[in-house]
Amino acid sequence: MTKFFKGWAKPGPEAPGATQSDHPDLQPRDCETLDALSGEFRIFQLSGGHRFSTDDLLAAWYGTTWCPSAARVLDLGSGIGSVGMIAAWRLQGARFVTVEAQDISVVLAKRSASFNGLNDRYDIRHGDFRDPGVLAPEDKFDLILGSPPYFALTDGVLGDHPQKIACRFETRGTVAAYCEVAARHLNSGGVFACVFPVSPDTQRERVVSAARDAGLKIVRSRDVCLREGDVPLLGLFAMTRADHLPPSFQTWTEPVLTIRTRTGAVHPEYQAVKLAIGFPP
Repeated sequence: MTKFFKGWAKPGPEAPGATQSDHPDLQPRDCETLDALSGEFRIFQLSGGHRFSTDDLLAAWYGTTWCPSAARVLDLGSGIGSVGMIAAWRLQGARFVTVEAQDISVVLAKRSASFNGLNDRYDIRHGDFRDPGVLAPEDKFDLILGSPPYFALTDGVLGDHPQKIACRFETRGTVAAYCEVAARHLNSGGVFACVFPVSPDTQRERVVSAARDAGLKIVRSRDVCLREGDVPLLGLFAMTRADHLPPSFQTWTEPVLTIRTRTGAVHPEYQAVKLAIGFPP
């Protein structure tokens, strides 16, 4: 039977965990919530910890849009699993490897993967993706996803929860580390997609420099404006290895994606984006 939410028909079958109400690992515990993700997928999150955001949604959408036939996918610094699981909902036949250093985030991600019936194609690795042995040299992927932390430890108030700090601040490497690892593990013609601030311009330059230094070429990019008329704060980037492209290849800059209109309503294009990844418009 089709399920509806505020007039919107949720696509996809019911997640396995929804029918196992007696399984303790598939129910939220104290200080946790179990929240809607793509379609019938759900995700476990700490009530006072890091919670998935528009940034995660955008990274997953952009990567799967421009690499729609990926068979093997890597999610770097995967946190509670939101980016990877949105991508897994879109890429039904793909196999995934995710790498996350924080213990609590790994535990939550494993429970979400079980709830969503992903265990047979989802390998969640606990560790720092920069460390030898976490990813073998022969581990190659068609699509690599990342939502790197944005700020140096000296750039603001760290926050009230260690899980939040590591997701926002560069406690374990910068966007350059993401690019370096991605370049080593991309399959022939593979895509690395990430989200990162583009304001101020020094933030955009960090992505451009990180890609260049790692031997990557930005194939296409798109700025994101959170409210119509405002300066874009975020950027979406799709990269591939420069040596997999002809020297004459030029980056394509797409029109700005707007999240909300001046009145605060969800922008029509962003409604369509959300629909494409199984979210209510």
